[in-house]
Amino acid sequence: MFIQTEATPNPNTMKFLPGQPIAPDGPREFESADDTQHAPMAADLFVIEGVQTVFFGEDFISITKSDEIDWDHIKPFLLGAIMDGLQSGRPILGEGETQSGHAVDAGEAEGVVKEIIELIDSRIRPAVAQDGGDILFHSFIADSGVVRLKMRGACAGCPSATMTLKSGIENLLKHYIPEVTSVEAVE
Repeated sequence: MFIQTEATPNPNTMKFLPGQPIAPDGPREFESADDTQHAPMAADLFVIEGVQTVFFGEDFISITKSDEIDWDHIKPFLLGAIMDGLQSGRPILGEGETQSGHAVDAGEAEGVVKEIIELIDSRIRPAVAQDGGDILFHSFIADSGVVRLKMRGACAGCPSATMTLKSGIENLLKHYIPEVTSVEAVE
């Protein structure tokens, strides 16, 4: 089995491409070993020193490491754990593991929120997945026109995330949805 790796715009996140489906039912993010009860491979990855988050995309895995660990040190262990996990026959996501998606508290701006989510799903998420990340709708503040988004995978903590939000996503949403005035990230 050959697993390709790609650097991402986030220097602490690397994208692993094993050439097979990882989370075909929707991306999943694991922020700690405590989140991995129904995700054996994610649990195995958190055993490796320096792993901070694990993100399963449709056909890739993005792993974010701590600043103190070099990729040269951690990468062989990550490749081994991914390969072992895929060859073991265990499910990548076990029963009980639910898909994590957009927040859905639309309130009075239900139509606008539907449009925002549709644009995020059709235009934004596929683009950021190429860089090993994901973006989810969090909320829309109708009074001020602010869209709040949650960054995941390589996008979370990325030095260029602010530029992506303001120059790319904000401009796209403002162009198609006049009610949107700005975009901000939430933790």
